[in-house]
Amino acid sequence: MAKANDLTNGRVSTLILKFYFPLLLTNMLQQMYNIADTAIVGKGLGDNALAAVGNISSLTFLIFGFSMGLANGFSVITAQSFGAKDYSKLRRSVASSFLLCIIIALFLTALSTAFLKPVLGLLRTDETILHDGLVYGYCIFGGLIATIAYNLCSCILRALGDSKTPFIAIIISTFVNIILDTFFIFVLKTGVEGAAAATIFSQIVSAFICWLKIRKIDILNISREDFRGNGALYIELFKNGLPMALMNSITAVGCMVIQYFVNGLGVAYTTTYSACSKFINLFMQPACTAGFAMSAFTSQNYGAKKYLRIREGLRVCLAIATVSYIVLGSVMVFFPTKLAGIMVSGAEPIAISKTYLPICGIFLISVNYLFIFRNGCQGFGKPLVPMISGVLEMALRVGVIALFLPVIGFSATAYAEASAWIGAMILNMAAFEHTLKSNIHQPVIGHKKVDSAA
Repeated sequence: MAKANDLTNGRVSTLILKFYFPLLLTNMLQQMYNIADTAIVGKGLGDNALAAVGNISSLTFLIFGFSMGLANGFSVITAQSFGAKDYSKLRRSVASSFLLCIIIALFLTALSTAFLKPVLGLLRTDETILHDGLVYGYCIFGGLIATIAYNLCSCILRALGDSKTPFIAIIISTFVNIILDTFFIFVLKTGVEGAAAATIFSQIVSAFICWLKIRKIDILNISREDFRGNGALYIELFKNGLPMALMNSITAVGCMVIQYFVNGLGVAYTTTYSACSKFINLFMQPACTAGFAMSAFTSQNYGAKKYLRIREGLRVCLAIATVSYIVLGSVMVFFPTKLAGIMVSGAEPIAISKTYLPICGIFLISVNYLFIFRNGCQGFGKPLVPMISGVLEMALRVGVIALFLPVIGFSATAYAEASAWIGAMILNMAAFEHTLKSNIHQPVIGHKKVDSAA
């Protein structure tokens, strides 16, 4: 039987880096096959097809982000139970998470397919790309249960300190996705539905691999009894999962508003925004991954009441985020047209990218630090502040682009992103520091201090 990985004992930097690098490769591969999807669609089907697929990215972020937030929130309870060595609660939390996610997947599938066309209309989607957008969206949302299954399984494994299995799963699913993408689009000439089908099938593969590993973990020998309804546990799971899900959804609404304004500028700008967003998401991954490591490390050590170790983990994760900014932010600032040229063919979209990528590259440090502090707050089991920060992000995005788009044009979209990152970072940083200090300086119980870094 396989064992979980304890992050509450041992050298902090070694533990985090051993957890971090497989997870980084996992997330980078996910983004790479998203970029491969985009590049194959753009080169194989043209810029209009690329615009159609990119146009619904904010909507997919809304739905996928909601489900991912729930999975992340549920896994905090799993990680804290593991850190506290409460294996009975650990098994019950995993079983309950599976039941809840099945119900949620069915609900979100029905909701997203029912409202896809009206939402694309509200986003002012151009008629030339509407049909492809609908076809792609119906396929992707029809396979939503596969995406949610992978998200939950990978979150459970990360909560137990296992970042290698999701990495193996993504390696295999990436190859599957790219091969099927190429086959469907270039050989079968299927159109955008081929790209969607390839994505769904690859998600099924990755979810199955993670599920096989979960079944082998000795402390997760889940019985029928663990699936019995437990109202208090369901409430605890939703108290952590729902605010995180809403945070992602609120952030996605802000991105949809950005998409609305971009679509109003014309298809060339929609294409550019789609391509540039893919690269920004890719270049965020090292810091985003450090955030996931921070969440798992914080959750386990918070459950074990080892608060000083959390401070040590914060330093390691912030160092990773800083190095990532120096390297990848520079690429965005100095090579914007070369990046855009990887995915788009038209001269106009490539030229427009020069007004977006360099600005985002300069301010990338703020979103990098945001990932660390926000995930740290979530690891404490304090998801309310991250949710409030999602509202702040949305307000800043909408306010900045509405005020400045008529004045400075498309570059206002980049400043809208930057302002949202900075505002949310400050709020989460303050909340994290307050929570950590209040636990480190809590009073002595008897003759023994609650806090321990050992």
